Amino acid sequence: MKPTPYIPALRFDALTRFFDPIVRVTTRERTVKQRLIEQVGLGPGQRVFDIGCGTGTLLIALKRACPDCVAGGVDGDPKVLEIARRKLGAAGVDARLVEGMAWDLPLEDLSVDRVVSSLVFHHLDREAKLRTLREIRRVLRPDGELHVADWGRAHGLGMRAAFVAVQLLDGFATTADSVAGRLPGFMEQAGFDDVIETRRIRTPLGTISLYRARC
Repeated sequence: MKPTPYIPALRFDALTRFFDPIVRVTTRERTVKQRLIEQVGLGPGQRVFDIGCGTGTLLIALKRACPDCVAGGVDGDPKVLEIARRKLGAAGVDARLVEGMAWDLPLEDLSVDRVVSSLVFHHLDREAKLRTLREIRRVLRPDGELHVADWGRAHGLGMRAAFVAVQLLDGFATTADSVAGRLPGFMEQAGFDDVIETRRIRTPLGTISLYRARC
């Protein structure tokens, strides 16, 4: 099987240090992540794993929302993981960070209650999307849930035009499925049930959709 190439968070390594401020301004990050956390609805003792955790912003917010949950994250970029470690340390947040790829998770079968992902799937080609979703299905417990925030079907021509900027940066091949709204279908193909788009949020760069899927 041909390896899927890794694409840095902003496509180019030189832009990694600007990741947090760019995402904060262009994606309505606070609103999107708050809605995602509310949707996840973590309880004490539950295990949550962030796929493509980046600089750790979502992990910090999840732990603040539910201090007694057990949180961890994986990312393939050692540079963003180093930023995440510094941010978690400064915030006093205890979470396990692992370098690795989304389609080869360092987790045992049926070991996680919730998996979350924010703005990751549009970086993956179709094969990698499906491999990642099957991996997530493997590690989730029978009553587990997947919660995703990512670029989705546009709210109209204005949002579709705005999304071209994302496609120019991240690539048309990997983002085409996102703007076509195909991610829920891929979730079902990977074996998930009750797949729904729960919310659509307008941002300066297009529409971000929130999805939920159950095992």
